Amino acid sequence: MATVEHYDALIIGAGQAGVPLARAFATAGRRTALVEREHVGGTCINEGCTPTKTMVASARVAYLARRGADYGVRAGPITVDLSRVRERKQAVVDSFRNGGQRRLESTPNLDLIFGDAQFTGVKQVAVRRTLNGGRRQSLNADLVFVNSGCRPARPALQGLDQISALNSTSIMELTDVPEHLLILGGGYIGLEFAQMFRRFGSNVTVVQRNDQLLPNEDTDVAAGVQEILEEDGIEIMLRAESHCVARDGSGIRLGVRVADGERVLRGSHLLLAAGRAPNTDDLSCASAGVAVDEHGYIKVNNRLETTAPGVYGLGDVKGGPQFTHISYDDFRIIRSNLLEGGNATTDHRLLPYTVFMDPQLGRIGLNEKDARKQGRNVRIAKMPMSNVARAIEVDEPRGFMKAVVDGDSGKILGAAVLGIEGGELMSVIQLAMMGGVTARTLRDAIFAHPLLAESLNNLFATLDA
Repeated sequence: MATVEHYDALIIGAGQAGVPLARAFATAGRRTALVEREHVGGTCINEGCTPTKTMVASARVAYLARRGADYGVRAGPITVDLSRVRERKQAVVDSFRNGGQRRLESTPNLDLIFGDAQFTGVKQVAVRRTLNGGRRQSLNADLVFVNSGCRPARPALQGLDQISALNSTSIMELTDVPEHLLILGGGYIGLEFAQMFRRFGSNVTVVQRNDQLLPNEDTDVAAGVQEILEEDGIEIMLRAESHCVARDGSGIRLGVRVADGERVLRGSHLLLAAGRAPNTDDLSCASAGVAVDEHGYIKVNNRLETTAPGVYGLGDVKGGPQFTHISYDDFRIIRSNLLEGGNATTDHRLLPYTVFMDPQLGRIGLNEKDARKQGRNVRIAKMPMSNVARAIEVDEPRGFMKAVVDGDSGKILGAAVLGIEGGELMSVIQLAMMGGVTARTLRDAIFAHPLLAESLNNLFATLDA
């Protein structure tokens, strides 16, 4: 009979919840195993936040270089070396990933195991190691945590298997700028890549089946985002359902159903940016008594417990908001409850996020649409960024600020900041919400002039108009 190695804690997936959790258990003196199929850091460091935001920065430099004359700075013709952009991106990724791996490998009581994990029973896992000739190893543990993440989804599109399509990972490995990039999906991922590659020099068309971009946002916010992208030269198609795709010489031909019939779009490359799928296909969750929903996401309660006692789900694999900071907060909940004697839950946690287009869209709390659905007495503070001194001074006046305020208490329920450093401004509002600070208090607060934060004075003064 094969030997089964026992651990106090077994973590599947070295993502943004799994890595700190592994170190926390090991540091607490618990014998811990962290099983990772591919690379330390999860989607965020390897295919998500870190590489995309690094490339967004390169695209912004190209944008500013072309706008040099607006600032009185003359420059010659601007070209983009996408191979060099990729090299810079990869250097940052490697630095983050390798640093994280070294810290794990030097942590006492922690075994980092590279291989594919699969449940073979309740809190029992078989690992086919990446090294050592694919040797199979059996593990069990008192506590098991699944942090296996998600991957880009492939839509049901006729002909897709006959062409070479890009996803959010492979598009960052291109060494030449696409002539015409077709993008399926008008969510966060699709829009960040749309503007990035437009600034690199591609023609870009975004095909969105919904009535607006960013379907979860208020209509005016989505319209503001669309206006900025179209101003940058990106073609946006709304209420457009892609149904077939085929090769078109060296390029792509995409069939799209629109309100007045059919259209055929032609491009050099196709990016699939219409959702993500959980990495549970090969986990054999049923063998462990871990239930998944109809999409394959692991079902958890507000303490991140699955249907199997002693087994927990963290990060993107459990569905819900798929953000690094939510994964990290999942880690905090587990640490509090299992290592610190706490009673933390996912209930009522604020959800901040930023769309890293330029200017950024920073979002926190309730939007106007959802606040009104709840029957709240809502007041809206709204102001264009063209009224913000700092935005004018740096010649970045696009977008607007919008806050949802409780008309009875004066407390801030949520905000959207579509403007320069929108994510940073959103975070200031988030801190106010966390502290119960009212809109009136921000209206009268002293902020250093001429910082962007000073704009909160005028934003909340609009409530008095």
